[in-house]
Amino acid sequence: MDLLPDLWRQDFWLPPAVTWTDLEQLADPERPQPQDLLMTLPVALGFVALRSVFERFLAPPMCRCLGVKNRLQVTAAPSPQLESFYKQRSTQPTQSDVVTLMLLCGKTQRQIETWFRLRRNQDRPCQTKKFAEAAWRFFFYLTAFVFGLTCLIDRPWFWDHRECWRQYPVQPMERAHFWYYMLELGFYGSLVLRIFVDVRRKDFKEQVIHHLATIFLLTFSYCANFIRIGTLVLLLHDSSDILLESAKMFNYGTGWRKTCNSLFVVFAVLFLVTRLVIFPSKILRTTLLLSMEVFQPFPGYYLLNVLLLVLQVLHVFWAGLILRMLYKFLKGKLEKDERSDEESAEEEEEEKRGDESIDRDCCWEKSKETLNSKLARLTNSCVLNNMTHHRSSVAKRIRKAQ
Repeated sequence: MDLLPDLWRQDFWLPPAVTWTDLEQLADPERPQPQDLLMTLPVALGFVALRSVFERFLAPPMCRCLGVKNRLQVTAAPSPQLESFYKQRSTQPTQSDVVTLMLLCGKTQRQIETWFRLRRNQDRPCQTKKFAEAAWRFFFYLTAFVFGLTCLIDRPWFWDHRECWRQYPVQPMERAHFWYYMLELGFYGSLVLRIFVDVRRKDFKEQVIHHLATIFLLTFSYCANFIRIGTLVLLLHDSSDILLESAKMFNYGTGWRKTCNSLFVVFAVLFLVTRLVIFPSKILRTTLLLSMEVFQPFPGYYLLNVLLLVLQVLHVFWAGLILRMLYKFLKGKLEKDERSDEESAEEEEEEKRGDESIDRDCCWEKSKETLNSKLARLTNSCVLNNMTHHRSSVAKRIRKAQ
């Protein structure tokens, strides 16, 4: 029972010399209330339902328009024993498991390994599914960015960041900023609800940390009335995410390679500028330094900056991947997309092993053909030599008889 009062201790949420009573007497009736966050749950569920409608009815026509096609896959031959092992025990059997399955099914080791490789490939996400995810994110980020820019472009703190802290924490909240927060919180909540259904990406762990940190940051900043700085953070992140998702969409289509490459270069430049230059020089400088011109540090101040620094660490991680990919692109050696739309490392290794196996089969077939050809020529040569030798022997015998 004592936990709830401790959770809302005023010395944690409010600057020194400010109490909850002061806010109730002086603050605007539209100031943020913690119970407002209950709105995010129906918004998140609404986004999940809206996304299902989008992926079912709108994404397929877009796939056809951009020429997105699924890869042709060889289906594994039906095998009840192997299918049961695949679903109930493991998708990647050990060597001892392979020996047991060989005795159970009467197949060779190579046949069993090939069957499991084909079966795993069947469960890999198709191109149309990955395109639908990218298209959904693109339309949300575009809508959110336009909405956020519309409700922030004429606000004083958009141009002068000191306005973010003027008269804090007694700052009224506009209705447009309330819905901006609720939409963003609901969207990231829907991503968490579907995180185990969506395509598992190479940076899966970093994405989970990013989503949770973003949700916690938005929730905390709303309760502590850091609305002004929070809206700037949201707008800054949405600006580059639009180009990323659009580049993914064209990457999955056929015949759009130049468009994809152009969008990716623009995205890389914008990402590096917004996340590695503007974010630390403007946002972090505002929260770390300019805020102290108005109030003395308090626990809420430290927590806000810790969460923003976690986001900055993730920015540096993703910037490393983007710079490595940009370097390969400029060198003309870019073969695979190293961005977050790629599958996990295990799936990439699986695809690589499958390609190597196919290459070995092709090489073996070519070797067999070459060997058979040589054997045929050798056999023909031996037959001709024997016939020639036989004829010469017969001719000698006839001459002797004569």
